[in-house]
Amino acid sequence: MAREHKHADGTANLVAEFTLDGLELKTGDIICTANGKEDIPVGEFWRLLGRLLPGEVDHVIIYLGPDGLCVEAGAKGVNLFMLPGATWDAPAMVEQRGLYVDTLVGAAYPLKGRGLSPEQEKNIRIQVRRFCLKQARLKKPYNLNFLNPNTDRAFYCSQLPYRAYLPHGINLNTGAGVTDLIDSERIIFPQEIWAGCFHRKVPVRQV
Repeated sequence: MAREHKHADGTANLVAEFTLDGLELKTGDIICTANGKEDIPVGEFWRLLGRLLPGEVDHVIIYLGPDGLCVEAGAKGVNLFMLPGATWDAPAMVEQRGLYVDTLVGAAYPLKGRGLSPEQEKNIRIQVRRFCLKQARLKKPYNLNFLNPNTDRAFYCSQLPYRAYLPHGINLNTGAGVTDLIDSERIIFPQEIWAGCFHRKVPVRQV
């Protein structure tokens, strides 16, 4: 479900809602994943690569809406893609995402617990969406210099939400869960976004 509000300048200020594997998402919320998927060959490659990163979260994606529209900074640079449905299905999104395969861990909520009014929260979500759409429209490349998260010329996955939220007084470079690592103050790790925000793991499916 999505709600649009039209302003005099003709732009659409969109705050969308979506449910993914039982996780409630709104525009600007962050989908958190772990590299790889064990039952497909390319997934095994990404799973092994994920062992180089700290913690259980290796990658982050920003939910934008409407419907399943998301943005991430990955192999294709800042890239928009669509969730194929209400269930995470990485193999179905391989072509959209440049052969990247991952497993859903949960969702992080950067705005939760900050004492924001509904109007303040809505405005931040709209501005985060606009920022991300702009970077995708400009086809910003992937940032291989993880020690430079303060550039907007290129982005790595966790740098994108960091830069999107920073102008609103929300610093996702918390160091949570990675404080014992070298350069943890400069590198924005996916795990620290997960650990530093209110978050929820994907519900365990009943079999």
